[in-house]
Amino acid sequence: MKFLKNFFFGLKSYYKAIKFIIEHKFYWYLIAPAILMIIIYKIGSMIRNHYIVPKAENMNEIVWYLIYVMLEIAIAILLMKFAKYLVVVILSPLISHLSMKTEKILTGNTYPFDFKQLVQDIKRAMRIVVRNLMWEYFFFVVILLVSFLGWEDPKSSPVFYLTFVIGFFYYGFAFLDYINERRRLNVDESIHFVRRNRGLAIAIGCIYSLLILVPVDLGALFDWSAFSENPGLVIGRFFLHLLLWVSASAAPIVAIVAATIAMDDLVDLKSNVHSKKLEDAAGK
Repeated sequence: MKFLKNFFFGLKSYYKAIKFIIEHKFYWYLIAPAILMIIIYKIGSMIRNHYIVPKAENMNEIVWYLIYVMLEIAIAILLMKFAKYLVVVILSPLISHLSMKTEKILTGNTYPFDFKQLVQDIKRAMRIVVRNLMWEYFFFVVILLVSFLGWEDPKSSPVFYLTFVIGFFYYGFAFLDYINERRRLNVDESIHFVRRNRGLAIAIGCIYSLLILVPVDLGALFDWSAFSENPGLVIGRFFLHLLLWVSASAAPIVAIVAATIAMDDLVDLKSNVHSKKLEDAAGK
């Protein structure tokens, strides 16, 4: 079955990506996402919202309460999903560069720097992200409505877990599109390509999502107030959350390297007629 074959193919590309990153010493690429994670955490800590839950005493209030709960859950998940897409948008120049560098090592393909093209790439990444976010949110609302109709707690509905799979697909799509852009596929062509290889997209998005959603508490890195009372616990929490922070920071880096490796195995990027070859560049 093509879906399962592409799915496991995508998972295997992560193993190859980790080996590739270690072999070619791409560690410094983690600095930018690591700093970005701290900024997002600090901003999130400053703008926490506190909701007042209304008391439902009659049918009219019950209906409004259900709408309120649905909106609260929907907005919370929309913001959570937007944060994952925000990482892709802000880091798009770095992600694009890393993907090209990975492709160059794998195939010898080169893409001369073009500021105009860089701006177009960022615009395209934003367009893809907005499109994917809106579609993902649409499917989320539909699934949430179905879950509310069939289950008292919508999050306990097995149907609700489809929202995660849909999210994986669109996150993977965002990374695969960087390579499709260099293949000179327009957005519609890229959409059709990813749909035909949705197993690969889901695999790429799945690991990215799991890595970036690890329960890291960055406050544990800066809070040493209890060190004198229980130094072992404080040090243990520090190293645990340091490891989780590094994992979350590595998510976009490993994802784009995995996506590039997978695409090379799938379509043979060396055959891309829109690239220049190292031997061609050396001969000029």
